[in-house]
Amino acid sequence: AAALLAASCGTGEDSPAAQGEVTPQSDTSSEVATPGEGEQFAVADMVTPDGEPRGTVEFAEVDGGTRVTATATDLPPGFHGLHIHTAGLCEPDSENPSDPGERGAFLSAGGHLKGDDDEAVHPEHAGDLPPLYVAADGTGEIVTFTDRLDRDTLLDEDGSAVMVHEKSDNLANIPERYAPEGPDEDTHGAGDGGSRIACGVVTEQG
Repeated sequence: AAALLAASCGTGEDSPAAQGEVTPQSDTSSEVATPGEGEQFAVADMVTPDGEPRGTVEFAEVDGGTRVTATATDLPPGFHGLHIHTAGLCEPDSENPSDPGERGAFLSAGGHLKGDDDEAVHPEHAGDLPPLYVAADGTGEIVTFTDRLDRDTLLDEDGSAVMVHEKSDNLANIPERYAPEGPDEDTHGAGDGGSRIACGVVTEQG
């Protein structure tokens, strides 16, 4: 309409509109490449050791891997480690499978899901995800993409669980000025995320 109005203000002899031509318009829409909507195949409902709900984590198959969408409520503000653990067991007071003398919240879920590489250390585990940021009102949300996880890995014989940790995950980034010999075993195991404050068993959907 603007082009026709401009043409009517001139002689009209040389304008494209007067000649019956259409001037191509530039496409100003912003397109961002994404993995697509995908198909949700699993979900985890997170709870505290007391059984109080703390949000959900959804898993969807997309081109090249898996989209993970975590939505949290009523969590302490700040960054929290977010990981997939090896067993689909979220028992509030349970024994550590790898250390029978240790008991605590959600230890039944085991350690981080390593995937195909048994020698992998944090943050190279298949189950290592970006930290979850929780705002001052206790809510948080993160959408991330990974090619380390798929349906078979998450829903194998013993299942898997989503874990939210008390502290931020340092991703084993320990500068040499603090630790000349590099990250220790605990850091390589879990990124020093501290205690487990919310857990959800990954359950198949559809």
